[in-house]
Amino acid sequence: MERSKVIFGNKMSDSAYRKAVKGKEKFIKKYGSDMDRVYHLSAAPAPAIGDILGVQELKISGKTGVTFNDRSLVIGNIRMGFGHYRISMAIASAARSMGYDPYWFDLCSFSDTTCGKIIAGQNQLYSLGSRISQKSALFNKLVWEPLNSEGFRQLTYNCSDQKTAELMTPVFRDLPKDIPYVATHVWPSQAAVHAGLTHVVNAVPDNWPMALHLSEGAVHTVQTPSSYLGYRALRGMDKHRLLKPMPKDSIVYTGHYIDHELVSNIEYDCAKRIERVRNGKAVRWMMSVGGAGAQKDIFVSLIRRMLPEIKKGKAVLFINVGDHKKVWEQLRTELPHIAEYVTEHIDDLTETARFAADAIDGEVSGIHVFCHSDIFAAVYSTNLLMRCSDVLITKPSELAFYPIPKLMIKRVGGHEAWGAVRAAEVGDGTYECTSTSEICGMMKLIQHNGDIIEKMCGNIMTAKNAGIYDGAYKVVRLAVLGNK
Repeated sequence: MERSKVIFGNKMSDSAYRKAVKGKEKFIKKYGSDMDRVYHLSAAPAPAIGDILGVQELKISGKTGVTFNDRSLVIGNIRMGFGHYRISMAIASAARSMGYDPYWFDLCSFSDTTCGKIIAGQNQLYSLGSRISQKSALFNKLVWEPLNSEGFRQLTYNCSDQKTAELMTPVFRDLPKDIPYVATHVWPSQAAVHAGLTHVVNAVPDNWPMALHLSEGAVHTVQTPSSYLGYRALRGMDKHRLLKPMPKDSIVYTGHYIDHELVSNIEYDCAKRIERVRNGKAVRWMMSVGGAGAQKDIFVSLIRRMLPEIKKGKAVLFINVGDHKKVWEQLRTELPHIAEYVTEHIDDLTETARFAADAIDGEVSGIHVFCHSDIFAAVYSTNLLMRCSDVLITKPSELAFYPIPKLMIKRVGGHEAWGAVRAAEVGDGTYECTSTSEICGMMKLIQHNGDIIEKMCGNIMTAKNAGIYDGAYKVVRLAVLGNK
């Protein structure tokens, strides 16, 4: 089916289609085409999370080396920041808890294929744009914010993506057509549909409807009711006409995509937070550096203002720089006076997991820095530390949906704005604090007023009872059972 010409019954203009074709030809010229190749797959435990989540990673192989069964579920993903990997881990965690065997199918990892080369190139551009946007207010205002909020929103963008996704199908040829398949980025979803897979679920991120995330032929899942309505109506996805809506069987509201380990321990973890507040214990703050490594300057200001509380034993700071070792080196250079309070946890996920587990009921102090060169460990460290933290400091990316009190700092891209809106309305996070002074002011308010953490924990438990954090389980059911 030619999915670039008509999208959910909406015919694309000839000029939009020609542009999409030219875009595909440009990628072929740059990276070549392997449409006539047959790639085989083998499976091995995924690095870092293989044992924790029971995940097998699919790799290109000289011959077929994997046998799927009726308990197998494939999770198609890419690295585009940390958010899409984070959703994949949530789906894998939920699948394992439900008795299924999750397979990690990362299109980025197939570096010698046309598919892998295209995605790697686009990821580099996205990361560069994210970093520049935090250094240049003019670039952010004129380029990055409009692109991420309105540019990716237009149906013409989906037209081009659909055509490009045709080049990604060769790596799917070893997958059974009817295998349950969850994509946590639109390209693995579009490519799976083009490759003929029949049980595709497209787990849509964020809370801002954009045509970028459309994958006709898949069942789309969204995390919020407002996102559901925006996608259903294809709101604002064409500036010149009212579009035909998505059919109701093409989209499902599931709730937030959260790992089983976090959902199943919400009551206990919130009780521990409230207990620490009422007993006057140090407030445990966690800073998570995003996948693009942006916002370092904000973290410098926050650490400076938090240091007096750390010295007095009134605050504890966990900093996860992910796989961005340079970010930690920059922080250390700009803040040399924090050295005596710092304990480093570098490239040892087992030790990180042990520290996080012990801290749930134990005592901690000072500043703890976590850095892992392995991308799986880099992303999952935040999950491990969440349970023993009181407040997460994060931009309103996918972490905005997680069941932990959150201080929402300035977004990186306009599409993230509504993640903060969701957190504020659910009541498990602040509104988006956009300036450094506002962020530091909110941190001070929470630090010295424990009732805010208590209220957020109460809202988290209310949301849990309402099923708001059950999205990952529902996504798995959709992939296995269909939209029934």
